[in-house]
Amino acid sequence: MSVEEYLELERDSEVRHEYVNGVLYAMTGAGRRHNSIANNISSLLWIAARGGPCRVYQSDMKVLTPDGPFYYPDVMVACGDEPEDEYFEDAPCLLVEVVSPKTESKDRLEKLAAYRKIPTLGAYLIVDQKQRRIERHFRDENGKWNRTELTDGEGRLPAPCPPGAELSLADIYEGL
Repeated sequence: MSVEEYLELERDSEVRHEYVNGVLYAMTGAGRRHNSIANNISSLLWIAARGGPCRVYQSDMKVLTPDGPFYYPDVMVACGDEPEDEYFEDAPCLLVEVVSPKTESKDRLEKLAAYRKIPTLGAYLIVDQKQRRIERHFRDENGKWNRTELTDGEGRLPAPCPPGAELSLADIYEGL
């Protein structure tokens, strides 16, 4: 299936699909805990983005990666000019995946490799839904990718965007 065929199909589809190497992969629904974590993160980022140049999306906006796959990250932040096509972003600065047992391998391997190729991406967060644990992959000032992990406690981590945004374990896992 071509990219054009995929985008046309996806606009009218009742089921969301990720697109990798010409193949469609249906997206399944997520549980309550997964949704609560994603909602907490997107709400915190949305508040930080208000009145500024950044847009915050949760689950229903596709991201186009440089090699062509389209994914639906759980949370995405993009700043600056919007792409012509209103159904995807191609220059995010922050991507977040809340992992589940079914998606963990794909999120940690396939998506990590694809997301790291996005030139505008400053960080990719892999958030565990079973325990208070966040894996942060981020680009330093020299463009080199680094990895840190935040577990338990009251830790905080900076977000590359919106400007000045910061996320804490307490806020991300609030109510759980």
